[in-house]
Amino acid sequence: MSETENTPSAPLETIAASLRRERDRAGLTLTELAKRAGIAKSTLSQLESGTGNPSVETLWALGVALGVPFSRLVDPPTPQVRVIRAGQVPIVRSEQSTYAAALLSSGQAGARRDLYVLELEPGGVRRADAHIPGSVEHVILTAGRLLVGPEDGPVELAVGDYISFSGDVPHRYEALAPGTTAVLLMEHR
Repeated sequence: MSETENTPSAPLETIAASLRRERDRAGLTLTELAKRAGIAKSTLSQLESGTGNPSVETLWALGVALGVPFSRLVDPPTPQVRVIRAGQVPIVRSEQSTYAAALLSSGQAGARRDLYVLELEPGGVRRADAHIPGSVEHVILTAGRLLVGPEDGPVELAVGDYISFSGDVPHRYEALAPGTTAVLLMEHR
């Protein structure tokens, strides 16, 4: 996927509806959820109204605060047969690094897994806070070079390499070559 004029934006309507649904399910006020996620109440209000521009970091923080996987906030209901053409999937970009994630598939009830394609460029590090307890990340590098894993022990991957690590500890993604892409399978236990 490359960033072009035709690149879809973040799925704002889905995110807005999902945030309202999950906040109501958790019985939290806007103020309480914003406080737990470490974001401004005005930012959360904008996201719930579908007018915000969420970053990966903001959505992960909200997912952790709500105790739900990232995918539950960004993935719309899917038909039984789903084909996603390259470049036609909504991309959510990091505001802190050259990291972008495109959710390809989320786990259905009981499956508890999400599948992403990642795009990264050198010059920025995606530092991720711990996700919900029991999260495990599986990464296969498809192009470039990548430094990835727990903050206290990231591993350099070459094309075709695979790594699995706990996603419920602080971790990082850092491209070491232009055009770095990877497939990420996120398990939620």
